[in-house]
Amino acid sequence: MTIDAPVAALVLLGALLHATWNAMVKADGDRLLALAAVFLTSGVAGLLALPFVPAPAPDAWPWLAASVAIHVVYVVGLVGAYRHGDLSRVYPLARGCGPLLVALVAGRLVGEHLSNLQAAGLVLASLGIVGLALEPGALGVGRRATGWALLTGLTIAGYTVTDGIGGRLSGDPIGYTAWLFALHIPWIPLYALATRPAAVRAYARRNWARGTAGGLVSLASYGIAIWAMTAAPMALVAALRECSVLFGALIGALVLREAMGSRRIAAAVLVVLGQLMMNAPASG
Repeated sequence: MTIDAPVAALVLLGALLHATWNAMVKADGDRLLALAAVFLTSGVAGLLALPFVPAPAPDAWPWLAASVAIHVVYVVGLVGAYRHGDLSRVYPLARGCGPLLVALVAGRLVGEHLSNLQAAGLVLASLGIVGLALEPGALGVGRRATGWALLTGLTIAGYTVTDGIGGRLSGDPIGYTAWLFALHIPWIPLYALATRPAAVRAYARRNWARGTAGGLVSLASYGIAIWAMTAAPMALVAALRECSVLFGALIGALVLREAMGSRRIAAAVLVVLGQLMMNAPASG
């Protein structure tokens, strides 16, 4: 059970896009409004695409509905993470535990079982993901922040599995992606508008171009992931997609001139080693 090279290349491209829009959100002074702009733009893009793509097959709709519901909880988790801890400290915990949960659930639901070597690689990669993004002293993030991060990780695993299955059943992953994002439109923007209407209007005037770009990049990134999960095992796609954290660290070091440090270099080595182990041929 491995990922073919062309599929892996596209997943890595999606991971790079994911790192790009997350870096845009992280660099923004108001992350909630930045997320609202990203979700609104990607949702409108999905809505505009609906006349040109096939609707998902009937068997996919329960999974699509479940994914939308899980994404609502995901948004709650993100908002909680922002409220109780710095994103760069708590969110990597979610990104690291997500692939582990996907591997456990996928094995039970669709019979995709990792070999012992691949499972060990998944653990190493997940530890590296956490180590890459956490800053010195970040492990002391507090109970509330840790709780929100774990909730977010649970929702990441949940929507990854539901979209992996839904995309496979849909008959057309591009159409499934368009419907998924179209149904995502209201949640974060409505929350932001209800709680901070004046700030939303001011933010829209100043940052509409950044929000538009971030939303389109987000749509492309997750669309690639859904397609990849129709062609490769979900756990391997989920873990490879989390290389976005590695790309984010590289962007920080090379573009933003942030210090990489020996700890982050060691974490990057863990991610790469883990990915190599995960894509080794299973022996049984």
